[in-house]
Amino acid sequence: MAAATTVLNLEFARKRNGISLEAIAESTKISSRFLRAIESEEFEKLPGGVFNTSYIRQYAAAIGFSEQQILSVYSARMEPAETETHSAAPPARRRGLRDWLLNLSPARF
Repeated sequence: MAAATTVLNLEFARKRNGISLEAIAESTKISSRFLRAIESEEFEKLPGGVFNTSYIRQYAAAIGFSEQQILSVYSARMEPAETETHSAAPPARRRGLRDWLLNLSPARF
C-alpha cells in the first residue's frame, strides 16, 4: 500500500509493531484516509494547517516512531509548495476612504 517513493518505511514500522491502521484511527480519531496519506508520505492529501503536524505527531506516537524524523520529511516536502504560494502574488492593497475620494472626479457631479 505504501508508495514506492517513501523514505521512512512507515508501513513496515507499523506492521513490525503489530499495529493496524484501524486501531490507530480508533485511538486517535484520525480518519484512516489521512493515516494512509501519512504512511505513504503523500502529505498533500492531509487537510492542511496545524492539523497536519498534529496528525503526524499522533501517528508517530501510535507506532513508536520518531516524530521529528517524520516532521523533517514533511517539512522538506511541503516547504517549497508553501513558499511558491506565498510568493506568487503580492497581497492586494486595501483601498480606504482616502483612495476612494481621490478617485472622484469633478466631471461626475
